[in-house]
Amino acid sequence: MSTKSLLEELEQVQLAIDLIELGARLQVLETETDLSRARLIRLFKEVRGMSPPKGMLPFSTDWFITWMPNVHSSLFYNIYQRLLEDLGCQRMEAFIKAYRLYLEQVAIDDAEAVLGLTRAWTLVRFFESDQLQLSECGRCHGHFVAHAHSPSHDYVCGICQPPSRAGKTRKRRDQAAAADAASAKVVRQA
Repeated sequence: MSTKSLLEELEQVQLAIDLIELGARLQVLETETDLSRARLIRLFKEVRGMSPPKGMLPFSTDWFITWMPNVHSSLFYNIYQRLLEDLGCQRMEAFIKAYRLYLEQVAIDDAEAVLGLTRAWTLVRFFESDQLQLSECGRCHGHFVAHAHSPSHDYVCGICQPPSRAGKTRKRRDQAAAADAASAKVVRQA
């Protein structure tokens, strides 16, 4: 085996390991690397300590348009696009860096990551196949994920105009109930 082909194979293995550590599914690994399915399964077991999960990949653009997924998808895709265009990163290098930066930003904001790696990869594929586009919000001028070829002249993002039930998740409701119970306990003790 030549030195060049050995280096290329090592790069493929490192790419697969990086993707597995970030939560990639086997279908993503098969598409983005030249490694055999059997080798990818072995790598997955070594890195994650278990067999790869089975099941279909997400296949609808609609998930990315709903309120919270749209905010997270837009954040990720804007980072990805900047890495590609402004820094000249290669596609998968930009993808991995963008996903790590997305996770860091979510952690800084003490929020929950809504966008898993497989969904992020699917998002990029939807942009590449011209099923999604970035539309500029008429109020904040941010760029948000939208269906391709949809009119965007009067577009308002979900941050500037959140839906009426925005932020009323079960987790927040449970946290509010726990906080109310704790404050009621303090009041009773006083």
